[in-house]
Amino acid sequence: MRQYRNGALGVLACAVGLTMASAAHAQAPRSKVDMPATPGVPEFRDPKTGQIWTPLNVGQQSGPPTPADLAFDPRGQAVYVRGVVVQRPSVVPLDAVPITAGPTVPLVNLGDATLRAVPGKRWQVVLYLDNNSATTVVPVINCRFTNSGNLVEETNALLPKVGPGIRVGLTIYGPKVELFVDRATCAVTSP
Repeated sequence: MRQYRNGALGVLACAVGLTMASAAHAQAPRSKVDMPATPGVPEFRDPKTGQIWTPLNVGQQSGPPTPADLAFDPRGQAVYVRGVVVQRPSVVPLDAVPITAGPTVPLVNLGDATLRAVPGKRWQVVLYLDNNSATTVVPVINCRFTNSGNLVEETNALLPKVGPGIRVGLTIYGPKVELFVDRATCAVTSP
């Protein structure tokens, strides 16, 4: 009976040890942010006429639909940028963050993201990345710019090295504002 009890205790201790070891090696899922376009009155400047179009004045003229008309009718735009755009944004170190990476905290974390259009230029996502680990990392962020659920542009941002316990700010650029975007989803793909 004593041998049986000692054997059962050994098996139980082994199971507990394996459970704890697998939890220690587990890593939290990678960070991801999803943001709608910043509210406000979107506008589009017609490059030929200089006319500024807003939701208040679009569609008041007859003729074929202009890019501005299509921008305010998401189903009317079927244009997208082919392939995956690769960019190397610069980062600005902002602050120190606690080194807390582990089973429930990812190595790097994205946060405070905003999507907006720069009139006459491009859509852009401004976001912040925290390196929660004690090592230097070289993150890769994938952003998908969409219009009513349809892909408009996909981009991979290859960031420079980010030191341990550092928070950085960066801007990732999307398609030109002539293409309407209502949402961007960015996720860390590496590390």
